[in-house]
Amino acid sequence: MILGCVLAGGQSSRFGSDKALAELHGHTLIARAVDSLSGWCEYVVVVGRELAPAPTLPDWPRPHMGPLAGIAAALHLARDDGYAAVLTCGVDSAVLPENLPGLLAPAPAFLADQPVIGLWPASALAAIEAILTSEGRHSMRQFAEAVGARAVISTTATANINTPADLTGLENRDARGSRTLPD
Repeated sequence: MILGCVLAGGQSSRFGSDKALAELHGHTLIARAVDSLSGWCEYVVVVGRELAPAPTLPDWPRPHMGPLAGIAAALHLARDDGYAAVLTCGVDSAVLPENLPGLLAPAPAFLADQPVIGLWPASALAAIEAILTSEGRHSMRQFAEAVGARAVISTTATANINTPADLTGLENRDARGSRTLPD
């Protein structure tokens, strides 16, 4: 079984407002991310915020530690509830490959151009806890290396929305016929 995890604990500082609530084609980015993962996962959670269109979890061990804290929270739930792996994406990951789980299997693996989009085995919990409780860097790449994750190159161009201009650019690209998450 795969647990889906939308990472939504960022500050949206470059966006200027809560980008999880920004809309793309009439749907919030957070709802689009939850809907996308729901198509592949038995259960989906949102980590790093209290209100969402799915059950929520707080970052582990505390807020404002970046995406690793969100993944750690999901890995705790996966371990406790018997999930084999966690499929993660950022709240701003508006374009995902249609075959994402197959592309990333077997875990651990992540998309080379967006390491927060990954498939992480529940057994990676000890490694992420060690990183987050250390005084060193807390980076996605460090975690990926610690668990021997593969960097996967996708032929689907993913989109990461950091600014309002990124959102507008994606809307304009969609108008020319590219695919985004399902409506």
